[in-house]
Amino acid sequence: MLKVEIIEKVAKEVRLTRKAAKEAVDATFNTIEDTLQKGEKVVISGFGTFILRGRKARTGRNPKTGQSLQLPQMNTVGFIAAKSIKKSVRK
Repeated sequence: MLKVEIIEKVAKEVRLTRKAAKEAVDATFNTIEDTLQKGEKVVISGFGTFILRGRKARTGRNPKTGQSLQLPQMNTVGFIAAKSIKKSVRK
């Protein structure tokens, strides 16, 4: 599902204009992003949790040239689905 499809579905479900639905969806995604940038987790009850996961610095390899290079330490975003979501997908 694309972001545009989410916006259209929200507009239809809540009977909003597409512009208002787009603003609502954008605000939601921006809030999640801003919270993660602060190093905090985002918990959405009944849906799941967005968390930051740290990756240690490591040695990588350029697949094209085979040359070794040092990859820096970085954070990645992880998502843990709620139990109800996991159950509904497994059926």
